[in-house]
Amino acid sequence: MAVIPNYAGVRMKILVAVDGSKTSLDAVNWLVAHADWLRQPPAVELVTVHHPVSKLARGALRIKQDELERWYRKQGEANLAQARKRLHKARVHFRSHVLVGPVAETIVRHAKRAKCDLIVIGTSGMGAAGNLLAASVASKVLDLATLPVLLAR
Repeated sequence: MAVIPNYAGVRMKILVAVDGSKTSLDAVNWLVAHADWLRQPPAVELVTVHHPVSKLARGALRIKQDELERWYRKQGEANLAQARKRLHKARVHFRSHVLVGPVAETIVRHAKRAKCDLIVIGTSGMGAAGNLLAASVASKVLDLATLPVLLAR
């Protein structure tokens, strides 16, 4: 078994991006299965990102900001639910976040702010259209990130 070295005994911090799809849960499963490669258990930043609803669409639908924020939170919690269960069961320490913004850029920005050492992301999403979108998100994360990115399929 290979051991990934930690930096001077510091716990490795890993961002895992999920969208509720099977592939994003496969990314979580990969992390759980390989956490023993590290000398210390990793600290995980578990994130889901909503692309923002445009002001024009909100106006046309007459959606209030607080209603939209509740919707983002509800959908985000649903996207995170299975990943949280798996990390809890494996006793992996994590913090979860529901974020709103351009998806790839928001993932990379959060990883930088949280001082992550690695980003783990799936390469396909929910359904045929989701696969195309998720693949482009993963590709854009690869382009934007200055830290290692692990792609799960």
